Amino acid sequence: MKNTVLACRIGAGLFLAGASIAPAFADGPDAVFDPQVLFAPLSLPDAANAFRDGAGKPGPQFWQNRADYAIQAQIDPATHTLQGDETITYTNRSPDALDELWVQLDQNGYRRDSRGSLAAPRPRAESTDGYSLDAVEVDGRPVHFLVDDTRLRVDLPQALAGGGRQLKLRIRYHYTVPGPWGGRTAVTPTKNGDIYEIAQWFPRMAVYDDLRGWDTLPYLGQEFYLEYGTIDYAVTVPWNYLVAGSGELVNPKEVLTATQQQRLAQAAQSDATVMIRTPQEVNDPATRPKRDGTQTWRFHMEHTRDVAFAASPAFVWDAARIDLPEGKHALAMSVYPVEGVGKDQWNRSTEYLKGAVEHFSAKWYPYPWPVAVNLGGHGAGMEYPGIVFDGYEDKGPMLFWITAHEIGHTWFPMIVGSNERRNAFMDEGFNTFIDVYASDAFNHGEYAPKRDGEYAPKGGNPVDEILPLLADAAAPTLMAPADSVAEKYRHPVSYFKGALGLVLLREQILGPERFDPAFRRYIATWAYRHPTPSDFFRFMSSEAGEDLSWWWRGWYLNNWQLDMGVSAASYVDNDPAKGVSVTLASRQKLVMPATLRIDYADGSHEDVRVPVETWRQSATPKLALPTTKRISKLTLDPEHKLPDADRGNNSLTMP
Repeated sequence: MKNTVLACRIGAGLFLAGASIAPAFADGPDAVFDPQVLFAPLSLPDAANAFRDGAGKPGPQFWQNRADYAIQAQIDPATHTLQGDETITYTNRSPDALDELWVQLDQNGYRRDSRGSLAAPRPRAESTDGYSLDAVEVDGRPVHFLVDDTRLRVDLPQALAGGGRQLKLRIRYHYTVPGPWGGRTAVTPTKNGDIYEIAQWFPRMAVYDDLRGWDTLPYLGQEFYLEYGTIDYAVTVPWNYLVAGSGELVNPKEVLTATQQQRLAQAAQSDATVMIRTPQEVNDPATRPKRDGTQTWRFHMEHTRDVAFAASPAFVWDAARIDLPEGKHALAMSVYPVEGVGKDQWNRSTEYLKGAVEHFSAKWYPYPWPVAVNLGGHGAGMEYPGIVFDGYEDKGPMLFWITAHEIGHTWFPMIVGSNERRNAFMDEGFNTFIDVYASDAFNHGEYAPKRDGEYAPKGGNPVDEILPLLADAAAPTLMAPADSVAEKYRHPVSYFKGALGLVLLREQILGPERFDPAFRRYIATWAYRHPTPSDFFRFMSSEAGEDLSWWWRGWYLNNWQLDMGVSAASYVDNDPAKGVSVTLASRQKLVMPATLRIDYADGSHEDVRVPVETWRQSATPKLALPTTKRISKLTLDPEHKLPDADRGNNSLTMP
């Protein structure tokens, strides 16, 4: 069958025709679709200025503060206590003098009286006492401080001037690590010992930025907003523990046996997974360089906003080389208990991790750190720079999808440091979007298409699955503050709608040829910086060469539906050889570019690309198409690519 594109632009044969037939839906105050509303000039939430310019890039006066950490921590398995001593070198690059510092204390969220606990739909059955602060010092001297829920205010004896001035904030602390109920950070028992998943474990600087000054939203469970810097941390654990953490292990000769060092060196040259500690070796004292006391593991990580680690005597450990652009390499590693061993289980974790990192690196931006770790533990499904926490019971497609999704957060928000506590779609939605193509790419599509409860929760056509959400008057928009999105809407809005919005932008509005270079430049431009939704909207419009105000308004700032259709058609002068006049109609507030398929009576068909500009002046635009033969049917969106609320009016049969 013939399948050609008649036209994509007005000059190629698609144009607005004069009125010749009566439309099914009239323009006027009763029309649901109003082009003057959809295509009106758009004022974004954050105005362009000298800090963030009209092209969505950091402006000439852009600045960002910095936080570098040196941390020493020790775990006491007898009491499940973590004791820490950290020194933060804080650099104030802002133009403002700071009279106080604000620090985030996420462990206080586990207190029974925390805001997060009391705001939760269901009370937590167990709790901890949160942080105990043993000392707070600035430049070696004790200072006054105030703890307010999950925030710490440090009162400075002398204001910290801007323009790059520094101080050293030292905090000594301890807390009880939550049990398996802790979720993102927990102690999980296995038959060969406990697994400590240690995250959000040290007091971390709040962000002071050009948007709000100190951003001090309390931690209610909706993730993070953190400053970048270098983090050096040391973890002291019993002699028989292995530790896997963010960044590079800098003292392998002290904490690994000669055999393990040799195996790691082999893994660094191997595309196939190499065992560093086998299941049979888990309880063998010979797999540790000493057999009593404690050992201290030291890690170093640059260009990071956070670190996390896992520690256990129960770990099986394997690794393989990651191939990065420009001939560079990193190391993929998995640690998990023997309960996770199996050919369809964690035996393939490193393969999945390697494949995902290689895909994301080649497609969007190179992986920036020397190691990527997948931890099989409690099953939080949680991401931190250089390490992700997944479940040792995960297997098959779910293990691949969760591994790819969590390590995908390296790009959003670990590299592109958006504010997760305010704009969840820039974290979960962007990451779920890149997951879609990672599933297609892995092992010739072994686990494609992605169907893991995030991108397409019901397993059908994603553009149909979004329809109930768009029709739900109570559903929040993508711009709703993360803490204001109820759990029933969290995945459908932040993950699913956020991802589908980018899929539609890439595949239906811009095309990959314009979207992909713009999206890559967005990542590179805002790497290790803090973009807002307004920055993203401006950047993509500018880089892609398209005024996308209508799309940002309809899909992101609002929850508008789409319902376009074909309402009428007639031959010019009743002669099929002279062309056809087609009337379209919109019964909802949003429209999109679409394909109009012309099926001819002789069995052939042609496709016309109808641009969004068709709708700029009317809710019932008319098209004059230069066809030359009899038509049997006209269909808008014949391949079912758009989230059309009612497809019953998408086709029109001609006599």
